[in-house]
Amino acid sequence: MTSSTTSATPAPEPVPEPAQEPLRESASEPARKPSSGKPPSAASLARQRRKASAVRFWKQYRTHRAGLYGLAGLVLIALLALAAPLLVGADVQSVTKAPGTALESPSAEFPLGTDQFGRSLLGLLIWGARISLLVGLLAAALSVAIGTLVGIVAGHYGGWFSTVVMRITDWFLVMPALVLAIVLATVMSRSMWTVVLAIGVTSWPTTARLVRAQTIAVESRPYIERATALGGGHRHVMTRHVLPNVMPLVLAQTTLGISTAILTEATLAFLGLGDPTVVSWGGMLQDAREAGAVSSGHWWYLAPPGIAIALVALAFTLCGRAVESVLNPKLGVGR
Repeated sequence: MTSSTTSATPAPEPVPEPAQEPLRESASEPARKPSSGKPPSAASLARQRRKASAVRFWKQYRTHRAGLYGLAGLVLIALLALAAPLLVGADVQSVTKAPGTALESPSAEFPLGTDQFGRSLLGLLIWGARISLLVGLLAAALSVAIGTLVGIVAGHYGGWFSTVVMRITDWFLVMPALVLAIVLATVMSRSMWTVVLAIGVTSWPTTARLVRAQTIAVESRPYIERATALGGGHRHVMTRHVLPNVMPLVLAQTTLGISTAILTEATLAFLGLGDPTVVSWGGMLQDAREAGAVSSGHWWYLAPPGIAIALVALAFTLCGRAVESVLNPKLGVGR
C-alpha cells in the first residue's frame, strides 16, 4: 500500500529560473532614465525653424557677390565708428585743442589734412561715422515702423477706413520728403533727434503702400479664414499671422531705407539744419562750404566726407538689393 501511494504522487514541476538578460544588461550599462515620449514644445520648434531659416538665408545671401562686398564695407565702417573713442579720442572735436593749423594739406601727420580750426579731418571723419550711421539707422527704423503699422492696419480692415488712410499716404507720397523734413527741422529745435524725427515721419509712405499690398495678399489665404473662424480677433490675426509674413519685405525695405536716411541727414546738415554740437559727415560738408573750401580749392576738405557718404549709401544699397533678391527671388536681382 505504501509503495502504491508513493508511486501515485505526481512529481513537482520545476520552477522556471528568472530571466538574467535584463540583469546582465543593467550590470554592464549605466542606468538610463526612460524617455518621457513628450513631443517638443512649440517654443523649441519655433527656435529650430528660425535657426534653419537663418542658415538658409545666409547660404543664399553668400551667392550674391555684390551683397558680400557691401556687407564687408559696412562691417568695416561700423567697427571704425565703434572704435572711434579708442582710435582718435573725443578731443578730436575740440576747437581749442586742435593739433594743427587751419586748412593744412594732406601730410604724414594729417593724412587727410585739417579743417579751418586745425583739427584732423581723418579723426573727424572716423568720429562723424558714429552720428551719420546712428541717425540713418534710427530714422530708417522709425520710418519703416510707421509704414508697417499703417500698411497692416489699412490692409486688414479695408473699406472706407483703408481708403482714407491711403489718401493720406498718397498726400505724403506726392509731397517732397526733403521739403517736409526741412520744414520740420526748421520749426523744431536743432538736435540729432529732430533730424531723426524729421526723416522718419516723412519717408514712410512707400513702405506703407508695399506692406498694405502684401497684407491684402496674405489675408486672402485659407489659414487666415480658419484663424478667424476659430475665434481669432483682429489683433491676433495682424500680429500672429500677417506681421510674420510681411517681415521679409519690411527687412528689405529697412536695409534700402538706411542709405536714403543717411543721404537726407547729410543734406539737412549741409543746409545747416543739423545738430551743431556733434560731428557728422554732412556737418563736415557744411563747415567746408562755410570755410570757402570750394572757391579756394581745398579739395581735401570736401572729398573725404562726400566719398564716405557715397560709399556707405552704396554699401547699404548693395546689401538691400541682395536681401530683397533672397527674400523674393522673382525679382531677378543680379548677383
